[in-house]
Amino acid sequence: MVATSATSSFFPLPSSSLDPNNKVTSSTNFAGLNPTNSYGRMKVKPNAQAPPKINGKKVSLPAASSLETSQPAPRTFINQLPDWSMLLAAITTVFLAAEKQWMMLDWKPRRSDVIMDQFGLGRIVQDGLVFRQNFSIRSYEIGADRSASIETVMNHLQETALNHVKTAGLLGDGFGSTPEMVKKNLIWVVTRMQVVVDKYPTWGDVVEVDTWVSKSGKNGMRRDWLVRDGNTGEILTRASSVWVMMNKLTRRLSKIPEEVRGEIEPYFVDSDPVLTEDSRKLTKLDDKTADYVRSGLTPRWSDLDVNQHVNNVKYIGWILESAPVGMMESQKLKSMTLEYRRECGRDSVLQSLTAVSGCDIGNLGIAGEVECQHLLRLQDGAEVVRGRTEWSSKTSTTTWDITP
Repeated sequence: MVATSATSSFFPLPSSSLDPNNKVTSSTNFAGLNPTNSYGRMKVKPNAQAPPKINGKKVSLPAASSLETSQPAPRTFINQLPDWSMLLAAITTVFLAAEKQWMMLDWKPRRSDVIMDQFGLGRIVQDGLVFRQNFSIRSYEIGADRSASIETVMNHLQETALNHVKTAGLLGDGFGSTPEMVKKNLIWVVTRMQVVVDKYPTWGDVVEVDTWVSKSGKNGMRRDWLVRDGNTGEILTRASSVWVMMNKLTRRLSKIPEEVRGEIEPYFVDSDPVLTEDSRKLTKLDDKTADYVRSGLTPRWSDLDVNQHVNNVKYIGWILESAPVGMMESQKLKSMTLEYRRECGRDSVLQSLTAVSGCDIGNLGIAGEVECQHLLRLQDGAEVVRGRTEWSSKTSTTTWDITP
């Protein structure tokens, strides 16, 4: 049928009829065929018709009207168009899905003074001079008393200091070093740290840490921190530190070059330290004056920073290695003053010494206020860190309402 229809578009089918003797006669007109033309080829006129045959026998065809009714409707532009209702439904579904994703992302413009640092990335505030970053206290950052450890607090301070330099666009190819410091092989080293902790956060708390820098003498820089409760704004920790420059090749202290001074001085804040300096002299301990000694402390590979010396937060952990366990269980560290005198590397072997004052050693569990003197030294006697810590009684224990 398809072949016949296709053929009939070029060769119209002949009309057939029966004569009185029941023989098929055809009205095919071959007059339109011209055996030759001026080019010696057969020419076929559009109205030429070929007699229908099947296996060499002539057959009759149905009337033209029956052929017309059995053929499908001609393909036109209108009936080739898609179902518009289905297309509209698909477009609507796509737009609704896109709108839902946009609402989930919630990337709507807000005022800069009310932007919440939900991801702890940090931001510059207060005329571009103070850096602020939020931290959520993780389960692995709390100790046996269910509060954040002093090492956790110190790590937050160090992280904000480095991110401050990075956000300000001053981070070179070093650990907090500016581009000019990198050119001159200079790095920052801390010489003094003073920390006062009013309250330790617990698991799940969010803390807000502010940090800024100021001038300290001719060749130093002071960095201060203020730690608040992210929900109530209550001050949790205050800290202040003094930093100087050291040549990382010679490992000797260096003056601040004018090129470096030009990089950092625009970020200095003209303000007093967040803490009043504790000017009391730190006592030098030895084997006779120390109450507790812990020997054989060695750095692990993970204790080194990118400047190939032990991270200053690690020193705090070593100092507390020699603190009496009874005091650690019943007292909380409320203040700490450290003087960094020498760096140590991965091959160093250290001793931690602690002397307790203000109470009887045998009554540490019931003592109210306790003060300790600390010394961290190399095995050959060279001093690394001197320190003083103050402790107060743990008046309350944090509890959680855990329901099945």
